[in-house]
Amino acid sequence: MESMKKSLCIIFLFIGISLSAQDIAIKTNLLYDISTTINLGAEFRLAPKWTLDLSANYNPFTFSDSKKWKHWMAQPEVRYWLCESFNGHFFGLHLLGGQFNVGNVDFPLGIYPSTKGYRYEGYYYGAGLAYGYQWLLGKRWSIEAGIGVGYVQNHYDKYDCPKCGEWKEKNDKGYFSVTKAAVSLIYTIK
Repeated sequence: MESMKKSLCIIFLFIGISLSAQDIAIKTNLLYDISTTINLGAEFRLAPKWTLDLSANYNPFTFSDSKKWKHWMAQPEVRYWLCESFNGHFFGLHLLGGQFNVGNVDFPLGIYPSTKGYRYEGYYYGAGLAYGYQWLLGKRWSIEAGIGVGYVQNHYDKYDCPKCGEWKEKNDKGYFSVTKAAVSLIYTIK
């Protein structure tokens, strides 16, 4: 009986939420697309200047016998828009979490140089602040650019070689870093 009351309360809460079609946008991050990472996002208007962005990505691919960059990540973000939702400047607060299995990958700009010759498998979580801007291209299409910085905590196992190596060590590392980078193509449902 108690669970029935809780279910009814939740249903009545959601009945009061009104979403019209222009309150929903579907997006893909072109930076993830370039890295062969499958991704999809949806953004929902909560109030005239507030939205909730829900993004997820997944990379199941092994590029060769010795290179892999398998991972998944979810990243919800609450946004405050300076003008109006889905137009112009915004600031965001986001969470992130996921798992990875990475080995022998050359990351750009010398990021994570220790992945050469090793494989790392684990999970991570964190939070950050973001800034972005959205340009309207037409009635339904827009482009958004955003960057976020914050703290990430990693828990992982290190293996000797990228493919089949011996377990080396367990480690936990936290660091401040870029937590979000996006150039997104957006379709607004009307």
